[in-house]
Amino acid sequence: MKTLNTGDNAPMFTLQNQFGETISLAEMLKNGPVLVYFYPKASTPGCTIQAQGLRDSKSALDSLNITVLGVSPDPVSRLLKFSDKQALNFHLLSDEDHAVADAFGVWGEKKFMGKIYDGIHRLSFVIGTDGKISHFINKFKTKEHHQVLLNTVKVV
Repeated sequence: MKTLNTGDNAPMFTLQNQFGETISLAEMLKNGPVLVYFYPKASTPGCTIQAQGLRDSKSALDSLNITVLGVSPDPVSRLLKFSDKQALNFHLLSDEDHAVADAFGVWGEKKFMGKIYDGIHRLSFVIGTDGKISHFINKFKTKEHHQVLLNTVKVV
């Protein structure tokens, strides 16, 4: 797994969101920086806490002109249930074949309770309007992800 890092060009992608709409990273970048955060599975405890933090930070993210895109291997129908239940105010994108996760280098071997399997690593990328990764966020607890993000982007 070769994970992209700060300064790398972000892979441009197009995926369906929780409403079945086509969302293109290139289009989103026309409005300002984009947070692309990868999470393993909708409606699980850690992913729920992380999404709630971003939901509750919407005004702070808006003040920085940052659009949020959450990416997981979940199907669109599962994303819609997750979004509705948590009243999420950002796009959740379905990457069922994990092609986008592969392109960012976040799909790879994981270990949980003695089992080894392939899955998404919980990593985040802030992509500037130039298409380059301006911030790579890999050290955070799920409940603090939104604050680490805000602290990181405000530094610049």
